Amino acid sequence: MESAQKLHVVRKAKKITSRTITYIGATVIVVLFIFPLVWMLATSTKTEMQYANDLGSFATFLPNFSDLSTFFDNYASVLTEYDIWKYALNSFGYAAVVVVCNIIVNALAGYVMAKFTFPGKGFVSFLIMFLLVVPVETTIIPLYSIVHNLGISGTVLAVILPAIVSVFNIFLFQQFFTSIPKEYIEAAQLDGANQLKIFRIIMLPLSAPIVATVATFAFIGVWNDYIWPTMVLPSPQPGEWPLYPIQAALTTIQSIEGVTTGEVMASLVVTSIPIFLVYVFAQKYIVAGIGVGGLKL
Repeated sequence: MESAQKLHVVRKAKKITSRTITYIGATVIVVLFIFPLVWMLATSTKTEMQYANDLGSFATFLPNFSDLSTFFDNYASVLTEYDIWKYALNSFGYAAVVVVCNIIVNALAGYVMAKFTFPGKGFVSFLIMFLLVVPVETTIIPLYSIVHNLGISGTVLAVILPAIVSVFNIFLFQQFFTSIPKEYIEAAQLDGANQLKIFRIIMLPLSAPIVATVATFAFIGVWNDYIWPTMVLPSPQPGEWPLYPIQAALTTIQSIEGVTTGEVMASLVVTSIPIFLVYVFAQKYIVAGIGVGGLKL
């Protein structure tokens, strides 16, 4: 009896030790990841002189509360003097169109791959799996050639059209639609529904986690895109509305002579807020969508 109690105590102690080590390790990792963000937020509220004075001390990670009248000066500067809000509107516009089209096009493709039988389906499935491992960077030059030959280079279509189709999103939809019992489709067909109606009233509502996941990934992809838009869009001209997205604005701001570190950090905070909010509100859907999409893998 005593030996059983001792064994129980030893196991409980090991369990507590293991959890303690795990929590400590996780806390250390979280702190390491948070420190750069805290530094960015704190620096965005400081003048160049305050930033230089605090550098190398713990005050580097503390916002400037000494003079609240200048607390948001860097944000006002990047929003008004550097017109970062125009680039942000561009990115929101591109993202809105891409998200809607991405869901419709890739969901339809995934539905066809999951529920239809046609010649060459096996090859198309292999092609999708193959393209999943092909780096995006290898497709930039051929894609630029296609866009140029279509005559849409220099327009917003050159940014939107290539972002609509994603083999990864097709794969996610395909895996989810495969798991839906065919009896749902057969029952809808008995009621006289065609394939498009079945897709609209059955497939899409059931695939809400995948839709949220695809929408999140599409938004983040467009918001963070820099190389491709700068390749296909014209450079901003004085007095004209720029077509560049917000990531291009960051590079422009950093290259301006006389820009302060606080203004650069403020612009980074402004561009990071939408991504942060998307992750906060869509986190549970992303986890559910990736989990469901990977069940059939």
